[in-house]
Amino acid sequence: MNQLYKSIGVSKQAFHQKMDRLQLMHSEQQQLMVLVHQIREDHPTMGARDMYFKLMPESMGRDAFEDFCKSENLMSKKTKNWYRTTDSTGVVRFDNLLLDLIIDHINQVWQSDITYYELNGRFYYITFILDAYSRKILGYKLSKRLTTEHTTLPALNMAIIQRMKEEMRLDNLIFHSDGGGQYYDKKFLRLTAKYNIINSMCGYAWENGKAERLNGVIKNNYLKHRDINSFEDLQKELDRSVSLYNSEKPHIALQRRTPEEFENSYICNGQQTDDEKSTPELKTQPEGYKYSPPGCGQQTSELNITLELKTQRLENNRVKTVNVI
Repeated sequence: MNQLYKSIGVSKQAFHQKMDRLQLMHSEQQQLMVLVHQIREDHPTMGARDMYFKLMPESMGRDAFEDFCKSENLMSKKTKNWYRTTDSTGVVRFDNLLLDLIIDHINQVWQSDITYYELNGRFYYITFILDAYSRKILGYKLSKRLTTEHTTLPALNMAIIQRMKEEMRLDNLIFHSDGGGQYYDKKFLRLTAKYNIINSMCGYAWENGKAERLNGVIKNNYLKHRDINSFEDLQKELDRSVSLYNSEKPHIALQRRTPEEFENSYICNGQQTDDEKSTPELKTQPEGYKYSPPGCGQQTSELNITLELKTQRLENNRVKTVNVI
């Protein structure tokens, strides 16, 4: 390889730096398309130049962003598929593992999405991760930049730490998202691989509906009604909103319980609510594994919260092999 570098007149370091820049560009472009479609829903006639100064993407300047919008038919609102890949080079796609999947226990599926929040004429980014069964927000991150290091990576780390504090295992957990580049960045994939988390991606917005709805709930039902004048204000109110959502907002799907109440009841009782048609299989945890949430008293449920997915389902839906080194 050293001879090859010499023959083309570049150093090994310069070559890898260029590849890293290209990876950043591909990653950001994927997420920019998702965000532009979100912006189009709220601002159907906003021009590409105005969007550029609000989004301020890291990997491209104003003219490059306008060219990008032109090449992707994003210059005006059109009836088209919600998601389309910009360039297959370096783009990773995972199968949608939620199709026909019955979600019946916590830590079976986490769903995630990145949205924007407009403040003082510019956009900031909010990344959410929620448990698809309990609707609890496990991880989130407010950021000024759209890179993986500022969005999905810290949000996933927060979610993992949250479950580890609760002494829950993550075996066979499915992580579901849209096709944004921050969800297939090599650093993000190293983290999911470390905890044996299985990646899943949707092709259309409605295939990630719970995460999409969460964006609207936090922005429109909480943040919109607060006095927010700075990034620091936004961070404070986001922290408050997530806490209120998890601990005080009842959900119809949870039989009018809050996400935290639902999880505590689920873990204490070792079963689904009475309105559910089936109960998950319960398995004894390894020796020493105990978790007693508030309200359980002295009785500690020794449950395998993760619950193994059926072997045949995993074999049929196993994601494509990805080299994350």
